[in-house]
Amino acid sequence: MSPTLPEPAAMSRALMLLQAGQLVGLPTETVYGLAADGLNPFALRQIFAAKGRPVDHPLILHLGDAAWLPRYAEPDPRAEALAAALWPGPLTIVLRRKPGVPDEVTGGRETVALRVPAHPVAQALLWAFGRPLAAPSANRFGRVSPTTAEHVREELPGVFVLDGGPAVVGVESSIVDLSGPVPALLRPGGVSAEAIAAIIGPLGASQTVAPGTLPGHYAPRTALRLSHTPDAEAEAARAQGLTVAILRAGEPQDHARRLYAELRRLDALGVDLLLAEPSADAALGVAINDRLSRAAYGAKEPR
Repeated sequence: MSPTLPEPAAMSRALMLLQAGQLVGLPTETVYGLAADGLNPFALRQIFAAKGRPVDHPLILHLGDAAWLPRYAEPDPRAEALAAALWPGPLTIVLRRKPGVPDEVTGGRETVALRVPAHPVAQALLWAFGRPLAAPSANRFGRVSPTTAEHVREELPGVFVLDGGPAVVGVESSIVDLSGPVPALLRPGGVSAEAIAAIIGPLGASQTVAPGTLPGHYAPRTALRLSHTPDAEAEAARAQGLTVAILRAGEPQDHARRLYAELRRLDALGVDLLLAEPSADAALGVAINDRLSRAAYGAKEPR
């Protein structure tokens, strides 16, 4: 699936908005982000206001290249190894921050999260802008992430969106914390824990707050349950007078790519209950099931 490239006039408008401290809907390979100048506190505060996001929830700085990393974070050989192997791509690295990174990015912490996106539109805008972009998912806080430009327009009307086509990964980046002696996976995502561990060694656990790791994230408005036997559970629910829709698992990459779009589509049907079939995959399926579990936690009970 090849990404769509916006018209030059759209890219110019996006650049002008960012330079003016405004927000832009930005396509990445994972999900669409709500981008702002990552070094401008005023611009960063617009992100929190538009999303309804708690101000102590850290943001991820998107970089044009791994060579930008030493400007904003303390060097770490493990980060260099991961960047060489997995950037650009769906991996975020948490490191000790350097002076000059705004507290609005870090949530007041002494660490900063960074990644280099692979999408050509994000890359082009970053290089034209010449500064990092903070870009959490372009949706209201805690709701289903957007994977198309239309999703962003529906959820955040008035925000200018660069249309780069549907996201090709479909779930957010993996987040690995390298701020301490033992690396820790904070959030499963587009890069498997096994792929990360193969480069830097075993991963430990961490209680550090990271983007997208609160219970109740990614939630539709319709009640959602995970089910390994969705057909049987749907039949039982219908016998109780409930209307039901099923989100089925499939080939892992396709499942991840369509996950949020399908959640949005099924949510719009107005049924009483959504049943989501977990992924059996041991790599990308971990990220898929993480998102489904959090979505189910945050969804309401059926009527």
